[in-house]
Amino acid sequence: MIIKHKETVKSNFEGTVIDIETIGGFRDQYRDSRRYEEIRMVIFGFLNKNALEVLCAEGERSTDELLEETWKIINGLERSLYAFNSEFERGVFFYNLGMKIDFDGELQKRPRERKASVRRELGIPNYDDPFFDDGYRCMIAWQNREFDKAIAHNRACLLKERDILLKRGSTKPSELEFVGK
Repeated sequence: MIIKHKETVKSNFEGTVIDIETIGGFRDQYRDSRRYEEIRMVIFGFLNKNALEVLCAEGERSTDELLEETWKIINGLERSLYAFNSEFERGVFFYNLGMKIDFDGELQKRPRERKASVRRELGIPNYDDPFFDDGYRCMIAWQNREFDKAIAHNRACLLKERDILLKRGSTKPSELEFVGK
C-alpha cells in the first residue's frame, strides 16, 4: 500500500522540485552510478508552483508499488527539474526505475554541502521536520514503520529546497556516468 500526502502550496517558480527518501547503503568504492545500486527508494516527493505531493511505501513489500506509481508520474512532471543533490536522485532512479532522468538544476552549490547549513545561512524555517535535515534518521524511522514522521521529513525537505531555489537559484548538475542495468 502507498500512503499519499497532498496539499496545495503556492510557489513562485516554474518546474518541479524532487526529493526522495531511501533505505540501503552506498557503494563508495564507485564514483559512477554503481554507487547507488544497493539503495532502494521508499518515498517519492515533489513540489511545483501549485502543489506538494509525497508518496510513501508502507513497508518493504510496498516498494514495488511505489516504483510503479513513480514511473507513471515522473515523465509528466513540469520541467525544469530540481533536486538538492541531483546525482543521488539520478542514481537511485537509474537503479530503481531503469530511467536516466535529466535534472536541470542542482540546489547545492558544491558536493556534500549540508542542507542544514544552507537552511541556517539563508534563514529558511525547519518546516516541522522531525529530523532537522537528517536523512539517516528518516531512514530509521521508515524502517521502524513511523511513516508519519518520514512523510513529515520529506514534506519539509521539499519546502526547504523550494526556498533554497527561490533564495539563491540553482547550478548545473554535475555529470554522472551510468553503468550497468
